[in-house]
Amino acid sequence: MTGDQTERVPTVLFVCIHNAGRSQMAAGLLAKLGGNRVAVRSAGSNPAERLNPAVIVAMRQVGVDLSAESPKALTDEAVQAADMVITMGCGDACPIYPGKRYLDWDVADPAGKPLAVVRLIRSDIEQRVRALLIELGVFAP
Repeated sequence: MTGDQTERVPTVLFVCIHNAGRSQMAAGLLAKLGGNRVAVRSAGSNPAERLNPAVIVAMRQVGVDLSAESPKALTDEAVQAADMVITMGCGDACPIYPGKRYLDWDVADPAGKPLAVVRLIRSDIEQRVRALLIELGVFAP
């Protein structure tokens, strides 16, 4: 950006039920891989009290520190501010607004799963995030 030019970056909102696993992993990976070329948020339709500890460990292993994150409640304002809303198992709890792009990712829930399984879920989400970044034009294949 130069002078008074502002470059608009797409805003992506990841939503799952508890905002303690899938949506936090997706948001962390998108922030890491997309950098300042994309804005990212996450929320839950029924937020948990804290993040899944196995998710924190699995993400730390790929250089994403989620230890300071906390589950956030899904709000109409968060959905309205997003260009794209990606749901992961939140059912009908996500409000639908005209002009928003919605995707539903069928991703396994890491709740109660051992670290080895959480790593597989993280890998699945990372592949989806990389494809999303290509689709958004943030980086090329």
